[in-house]
This record gives sequence, C-alpha cells and structure tokens, in this order.
Amino acid sequence: MSLQVQITLRAHKLGVLIRDARIAARKTIPEVATAIGVTHSMLRSYEEGRKSPSLPELEVLAFYLNLPIQHFWSGEALSDDSARTEPINLAQLASLRQRIIGALLRQKRQQTSISLKVLAFETGITQSRISAYEQGTSAIPLPDLEAILSILGVRIEIFFDQNGPVGKWMSEQAAIQEFLKLSPELRAFVCLPVNRPYLELALNLSHLSADRLRSVAEGLLDITL
Repeated sequence: MSLQVQITLRAHKLGVLIRDARIAARKTIPEVATAIGVTHSMLRSYEEGRKSPSLPELEVLAFYLNLPIQHFWSGEALSDDSARTEPINLAQLASLRQRIIGALLRQKRQQTSISLKVLAFETGITQSRISAYEQGTSAIPLPDLEAILSILGVRIEIFFDQNGPVGKWMSEQAAIQEFLKLSPELRAFVCLPVNRPYLELALNLSHLSADRLRSVAEGLLDITL
C-alpha cells in the first residue's frame, strides 16, 4: 500500500474519531471550530475525512474535549464525558505549536541527512509544502506528519506538547492513568494523608545514587544490630 493511500485512509479514520469525540462531548461543530480556531466548514471537512487537522489542532481539540490524545490512535468510542473550558486562547496556542513543530521537523530531517527532494519523493508531498510545514507557515495535516515521520524514523510522541498548558494537562492525564493501574491497596495507601511522610521519603531516596543508597542501607543495618 502506497503512502498516499495510507494518508487517505488515515484521514478518514481520523475524521470518524474526531466526530466521535465531539458527539461524546455534546458539542456542536460551531462550538468546537471556534474553540480550536478553524472555520465551521474546515472542521466539517476534518470529520468527513476530506482534510486533516495538524497535531497542534489535535492537541487543543483533546484539551478542549478533555480526553487523552491517544484516542485519535484508537478505535474505541468515547464515554459521555463533559467538555472542559479553560481561559486559554486555544487558537493562538495551536498557531504557536505549528511553528514549534515545523522547527522540530526541520531539525529531525537534518539530523537524518534527508533532503527535501528525497523526502518529497518518498512521501509524495511536494517540496514546497514540506518547506512551508518546516517554516511554520502552513499547518501540517496529521496524516502528512505521520507519513513524513515514518520516513525519518521518528515517533509521533516526540512532537507532542511537553511544557505548555496542553502538555502539562496531558502529563496529568497520564499520571492519573498510571495511578489507576495500581492495586486498590496501594491507591488507598497513597491517598491517606498519614502516609505522606513515607511517600516523601521514597521520593527523596529515588534521587540518590546507588552508592548513596547502599550507604544508607548499611547505616540502617548498623542501627538495628
């Protein structure tokens, strides 16, 4: 299967997932389009698979609808969760992330020593479009970004927001998911205020080197003997 066929199929699957997320959040197309900074017709074209959002647009969409961004790589329908609203200019945030992603894409391409010409040939995306992506003057549709990264051998997760408000929210969501994986006994232990000194001690010990930990252990043994 050619990359262009994969891009087309991915665009349609992504559209279904976007529509599923919006309906689960009980949001209209105008509401979501306004929140993420695109026109109503553009969002409709995303849902129909005729066009695809960029990664920053997908990030702010996940943030606005209060769902893990991994949903857009899954095939599961969403539960009926309510959307979150935050006093953040999400459209401006997406625009800034476009430029950051473009610069990072250019950096990764140069690190792999792949020219624009070769990348255009391998992906079927024109050199001018890839150049516009790298300069941040044109949003990168997610299927295009995934196709480019498949040639560069780079994982999409590297391009996720790490330090911005969306990135912090995504980290919180990941931490919650990890917490929920703990046994009921461990969750109960962590939630009890009386146990916080033990947790803080464990946190401090986790920062020590192996030699320092060995020294502490030996000191405890001397005390107990």
